[in-house]
Amino acid sequence: MAFITTNYSNNQHITNGPLPEGDYEFIINGVQEHASKGGNTAINFDLIVRNDLDQALPETNGKQHNRHLFVNEWAGRETQQYNNNHLMYFMEAAGIPEGTNIETMDDFFEALYHKPVRIHVTVQDNDYNGTVTKENRPAPWNWEKSQFPQVAHQFKQQQTPKPQQQTPVFNNPQPQDQTPLPF
Repeated sequence: MAFITTNYSNNQHITNGPLPEGDYEFIINGVQEHASKGGNTAINFDLIVRNDLDQALPETNGKQHNRHLFVNEWAGRETQQYNNNHLMYFMEAAGIPEGTNIETMDDFFEALYHKPVRIHVTVQDNDYNGTVTKENRPAPWNWEKSQFPQVAHQFKQQQTPKPQQQTPVFNNPQPQDQTPLPF
């Protein structure tokens, strides 16, 4: 009997290129602040293309579900402050009610966590050190409230490490010799 028989019919040839242009429904998987090597700070959004809308949005979510899109909102270089108007677009898209007080940056992150949003994604050229690459860089005003607020997205199971097996010495303590050790 063979160890394995080749069958390539289920292989998916996925690239790490940008998402094709279109309107996508995302779930906000995480929000955090980070700093660049140069000391500039940004709010980083980890967005996942929802996998519960394959039939409703076959050309966008249906073809790209579970892909991540990372969006950075950079603080101003001189002020080190975030543009409050941009933050308002993110919160409005996430359905945060008008007049809600957000006391801390952590409260902001928590308010957006696992909220559904709709974003118009474009593909742009990025010229860095003479190398041009394609990337997604959605503007804050391209964020909207989800047209599908009932979320049935299935998150991938996080793999938990297997518990390490204890050696028999720890499971069944043995009497120890009480003679002093030479060191």
